Amino acid sequence: MKWWGRGAATVPAAPGLADLAGDRRLRRLELAVTRRLDGLLHGQHQGLLPGPGSEPAGSREYRPGEDEVRRMDWAVTARTAVPHVREVDADRELTTWLLVDASASMEYGTAELDKRELSVAAVAAVGFLTAGAGNRLGAQVLTPTGLRRFPPGTGRTHLLGLLRALLAAPRSGGYDEDTAPLASPDLAEALAAVHRVATRRGLVVVVSDFLDGLPDDPTRVAPWERTLRRLAVRHQVLAVEVTDPREWELPDVGLVTLVDPESGRRREIWTGDPRLRERYADAAAAQRDQVRQALRRGGAAHLPLRTDRDWTTDIVRHVHRQRRLATVPPGLARGGAA
Repeated sequence: MKWWGRGAATVPAAPGLADLAGDRRLRRLELAVTRRLDGLLHGQHQGLLPGPGSEPAGSREYRPGEDEVRRMDWAVTARTAVPHVREVDADRELTTWLLVDASASMEYGTAELDKRELSVAAVAAVGFLTAGAGNRLGAQVLTPTGLRRFPPGTGRTHLLGLLRALLAAPRSGGYDEDTAPLASPDLAEALAAVHRVATRRGLVVVVSDFLDGLPDDPTRVAPWERTLRRLAVRHQVLAVEVTDPREWELPDVGLVTLVDPESGRRREIWTGDPRLRERYADAAAAQRDQVRQALRRGGAAHLPLRTDRDWTTDIVRHVHRQRRLATVPPGLARGGAA
């Protein structure tokens, strides 16, 4: 939902995209990543989702108590009648595909950044932290008018060009009584497009609020969940969920008109009712839990970012947490989760 229309709930003017897209702003964004994140996240090949390599490098005999059963090489085991495990080499050239949601719901924001700008910051973090000799970065961007593709490229110039394009992407422009909303892009179809182009095993990062097609019934499966699971079979998948504080709770600002930026539907509500605000907060928490469970079932690592928080700190905490989990034996990790 987006604030629109009356009294204290008037939508603030959109930030000047020309200023945001300037080289000076991008330079500050690059410094925020390289100074605040790169200094804390050491290791050229330890990315946002650390783990073992993925390139086959032969087999060797199974060592009880040391090797994971999921790495068993059953073909070699059957031929030799001796248990063998697969060996892999760490990837030295990483291909990262970004799926960035720039649809109407991502234009909302009541803090220093709106959700669209925070998604650009997340892209910058992924881009600068995965940059290296031979590493490639490609992107698919969901705009209000459809899907735009950026072929994989290398180097700082390629990344800065992508960031400029994201900041300068056209916005929906809001709604009035005589304006029909644009058709919302389909997140499931965009994920399927990434699955088609990401032929080499690598990293897939999806930046969205994940509200597209989310069913009202939490027992039903979101339309993008199955495609996300297909991606996670071959790739490491990181889901960056972007939210705003007003999507979690309503302030007491009297009568407001809420507008759904995806469909244009409107509803007037009286925010002075404490029971209404409580029900809204409960429904919002349940919705975010629904997204979290869908991402978990889809096999994606989950990085939540909020427009009212320090995004660099949240990314650092996520990476450190993932690295700790990567060092825990699978059996122990399952036991702890239980």
